Amino acid sequence: QVQLVESGGGLVQAGGSLRLSCAASGRTFSSYNMGWFRQAPGKEREFVAVIRWTGVNTNYADSVKGRFTISRDNAKNTVSLQMNSLKSEDTAVYYCAATPGLVLTVTPSSYKYWGQGTQVTVSS
Repeated sequence: QVQLVESGGGLVQAGGSLRLSCAASGRTFSSYNMGWFRQAPGKEREFVAVIRWTGVNTNYADSVKGRFTISRDNAKNTVSLQMNSLKSEDTAVYYCAATPGLVLTVTPSSYKYWGQGTQVTVSS
């Protein structure tokens, strides 16, 4: 089992930066690919970024490429999302998720474990 808890969200002005963290519990953490998703009011949950369990391979949504960076520290059971050059469109609740899948999937339904989410608000 893997339990996930996000933190680091907050209010930031457009162009600013935030770093989200996801703390995982469970000794199986290192065997899971980890993803970040977000959901804005009135919208469906969308993919943001994913990182392979090795920490080597990553994939990003087109909307955040060049601005966001996902990373993980398996020794500390944490996954982070560094968000730079934030835009008002980035405002959403951000969730971290875990999946045992081999592929770096971008489909929410493919993820088995989810955190409670952390709010990110970007003022324009």
